[in-house]
Amino acid sequence: MSDEMTNLRWNPGFVILIAAFAMLTACSPPRPDHPVIGAKNFTEQVVLGELLAQEIEAKSNLKVERRFYLAGSYICQQALVSGRIDAYVEYTGTALTAVLKQPLDRDPDSVLNTIRSLYASRYNIRVAQPLGFENTFAMVIRGDDARSLHLATLSEAAKYTPQWRLGVGYEFEQRPDGLPGLSAAYGLKFAAAPRTMDLGLLYRALQAHQVDMIAANSTDGPIQALGLVALQDDRHYFPPYQAVPLVREEALQRWPQIQLALDALAGKITAVDMRAMNEAIDGQHRDPAEVVQEFRRKNGL
Repeated sequence: MSDEMTNLRWNPGFVILIAAFAMLTACSPPRPDHPVIGAKNFTEQVVLGELLAQEIEAKSNLKVERRFYLAGSYICQQALVSGRIDAYVEYTGTALTAVLKQPLDRDPDSVLNTIRSLYASRYNIRVAQPLGFENTFAMVIRGDDARSLHLATLSEAAKYTPQWRLGVGYEFEQRPDGLPGLSAAYGLKFAAAPRTMDLGLLYRALQAHQVDMIAANSTDGPIQALGLVALQDDRHYFPPYQAVPLVREEALQRWPQIQLALDALAGKITAVDMRAMNEAIDGQHRDPAEVVQEFRRKNGL
């Protein structure tokens, strides 16, 4: 070893630099030797996360780690970008407005092209082919109210909302494609400030007459099971919300088998399928993994 290298090795500043680098490396997210699939914290997301995981396992010898119930889009996005998860399913309208902060666009192809371009350029993330169904926001009321007041659309309901109480999930109240814009589009006013709660509690609150309208999802199983009515968005306020897997390009390069799973799932799920799986879990209290296995068997996956 030369004298110069010896001096560098024992230089206090150099030692501090090496220690700092070691700390940064220790704080980096772990890189497991298997894919990690994430999901947000509601039933449909768990179903879709499980579907991705099972299909990857079926198309490879890989063991997939599940990291579900990751709160909302923001947490999932941060986990994806940091490498703590390798994929999750997002909805195109949510990706456009809530994640990528782009203006509202109501053309499905345009939205898909925009988010594909931006995820690739900003984050090196691939937007895979849509799974086949759309899950838009749905403003839901009790069936008895819809029948007695002869309500089918949001425009018709607007004159009654000043006497109603609204229940929403935590994201919907603030999202750019959520309550503020919807209220402006339809002139909606309510008897009190919206009640925010976990998505799973919205239907209980509606049934218990604690609220009179909820911001739910169009593929929720309880809408049909409980005889509720999703009011038509007759002014076409909401953007398209096609379900699409988001996958890190690094993960696709590391495990090419993931692409085989994505190809197999493209266009395979209808809104009817999704409602049935959601209801099997929420209404019949079945295990999500079993529900997904059954769906895959019936569809030759």
